[in-house]
This record gives sequence, C-alpha cells and structure tokens, in this order.
Amino acid sequence: MFGRNNKLDTGWLGSLEFFDGFNQSELSWVSGLGEKVEVEAGTEIIDQGRVGDSCYVIVEGRAAVYIRGEFVTSVGPGSMVGEMSLVEHRPRNATVVAETAMVLVSFGTAEFRKLLDESPNANQKVSAILNARLRENQARTD
Repeated sequence: MFGRNNKLDTGWLGSLEFFDGFNQSELSWVSGLGEKVEVEAGTEIIDQGRVGDSCYVIVEGRAAVYIRGEFVTSVGPGSMVGEMSLVEHRPRNATVVAETAMVLVSFGTAEFRKLLDESPNANQKVSAILNARLRENQARTD
C-alpha cells in the first residue's frame, strides 16, 4: 500500500540522476511540487491500461516494468515512471511493480505540468526519457 509523507529532502533529490544539474533553488521548488511516497515490495505502482494521474521518480528501491504481462526491465533510483501517460493524455502503456520496498517522489498531473512548463531542466530530461522510451517501444514492435 502507498504510504504518503509530504516532506521532501532537497539533499536526496539532488543526489538523483533525474535532478542532476538542478541548483538548490530549483530543488527547493521541486520539493514543494512533489510528494514523498513509500511502498512495500509487491505493490503495483502503475497499472497498464488505466488512465494516469501521477508519475514518479524513484528515490530508493527497484521496480519491474511489464508490458502485456511480459517483463521488460527493472528500474531504480533516479528513474522516472508514469510520465508518458501524463504527457500523451492516454492510458498507461506498462505495469510497474515494486521489486523491493521503495521511496518515490510523486507528481500529480498539475504538478507535473508545472514542472515541465517552468523548469527547462525537467523539460529537457523528460523529453530525453520520452524519446528513449519511444525508441525502445518501436524496437519491441519491429
């Protein structure tokens, strides 16, 4: 089950690959947008086919990604999951399940949009993630 605790520490945000290059002011701003979430191993974080209302940056732990029930990859600290659904305004294209206990930063739709609109760093990183995922998805269907 999801355990929420709104306190985000800019120190550990800054240690994550996704937030690499963000200055202290930007990290402080991001900490006000996101919400700390803790999940147990086995928790389904994202359900393929459902409409997405949040995305996550992994702070601690690992998660498995499945497409149509088939294991695709594992992701860990610094990775973002769930963003494609928010950007493309469509149902989730994968299921993500916690392999270990995890700490995540959750961004709701409005907060994610604000992050993209007001942070060139975040916009650039999400664009790079989306491009990489689109290439991976294309390679899987070829």
